[in-house]
Amino acid sequence: MNRFIFLLIIGLSAVSCHKSSHIAPFASHEIRGVWITNIDSDVMFSREATAEAMQYLADRGFNVVFPVVWNEGYTLYPSEVMARTFGEAYRIDTVFARQGRDPLAELIIEAHKHGMEVIPWFEFGFSSSYNTNGGHILAQKPEWAAKDRDGNLLKKNNFEWMNPNHPEVQQLLLDLIAEVIRTYDVDGIQGDDRLPANPAEGGYDTLTRSMYKDETGKDVPDDPREPAFLQWKADKLSEFGGRVHTLVKAHDADLMVSMSPSPYPWSKEEYLQDSPEWIRRGQVDMLHPQAYRYEIDRYKTTADEVALHGGLTDSSNTRVFIAPGILIKSGMKFNGPAYVREAMLHNRSLGMHGEVFFFYEGLRDQNQQLGDSLKAWFYQEPAGLPYRNGEPRRFKGLEVTDTPQTVQVTGRYRKHVLTPEGWAYTETVTLRAGKTVKPDDVPTLYLIDRSKP
Repeated sequence: MNRFIFLLIIGLSAVSCHKSSHIAPFASHEIRGVWITNIDSDVMFSREATAEAMQYLADRGFNVVFPVVWNEGYTLYPSEVMARTFGEAYRIDTVFARQGRDPLAELIIEAHKHGMEVIPWFEFGFSSSYNTNGGHILAQKPEWAAKDRDGNLLKKNNFEWMNPNHPEVQQLLLDLIAEVIRTYDVDGIQGDDRLPANPAEGGYDTLTRSMYKDETGKDVPDDPREPAFLQWKADKLSEFGGRVHTLVKAHDADLMVSMSPSPYPWSKEEYLQDSPEWIRRGQVDMLHPQAYRYEIDRYKTTADEVALHGGLTDSSNTRVFIAPGILIKSGMKFNGPAYVREAMLHNRSLGMHGEVFFFYEGLRDQNQQLGDSLKAWFYQEPAGLPYRNGEPRRFKGLEVTDTPQTVQVTGRYRKHVLTPEGWAYTETVTLRAGKTVKPDDVPTLYLIDRSKP
């Protein structure tokens, strides 16, 4: 049997903060995140690569990872929602279907083993495809298409879009999010510059025209950016974001709702992402605006705007944690150690809560300069996550491989078994400190409730 299935991993999924109050808090609290992609990266394409990447990140002081789970009309985990909606061929990305693997389940195990949180990233959001005329989604569901004022499929920068006002489109995204948080032991979910989002040029499908007429008494204007029309469209997306927040928190109030829009106000003008309104409505916990710039002066200007519109200049605003997205690699372009150091120093001068890097491979390219530099400059000591008040939700695991290990923490544990079909929950067991656990005694375990000191 695969040796990995018989790892004992003790990781915390705290029921409430007081249950871990006797654990010494971290000296510093900051978000140290990185996006994990399935494009231009090998991390997700084998169990060994995933394990090595999570070890690398933990060794360099990271505390949260954002793995992609929704890309070009496919999930990167076995999805009953996709199979039911589009057919068995679309249950999971075709590469992982051929491998018979669940990369999300494997990544969760490896990240939690090192005490890092996992927040799945719904990258494509309301976009159906990239330069494939709508892909398989709109081929099967043409009525889901968003339309521009000429009646054509809404397309911007080669991305093709679904209509975010269509109730079935909204339900698809809500069902996928619900599937992830109910099936996997995750720590939150993340949107993108495509969730909730839609190009400002849209709004001309029959359904949206009718909705606008019913709610305003007016026909949609010829100008897609007419202020009242643009605000109405942005508000519709904000309402959907509120539904996402309600869904996630109803399942588990400790799960984080994280969003990574484009920087405001450009985000609203081009993609209807009104992030200050999200903050006012209390429907986002963390915000990672994509401050992707190659010139450091432009990054600083963008970061200043992020701080302003994220409420960091308002001492009374404690509702959202702000950690800009920093670009370190795109294609063959890199932002190296000198750029990143100056960007992070500027972030700290603004009172940011940390940063998230796009994307993992940029840490290791060019002789791994950046990853090693981060460890030397900023991430020398472990950091707690500010949205957990510095208290750990996950603990570094105890691996039981060739020799028995002794349990250090008394508590209730939930057994997890990783199978080719996905992530399966089994019964809850109680273990007491001092108990010896042998390699073949149990499948993977996660601590779900600690005993009080």
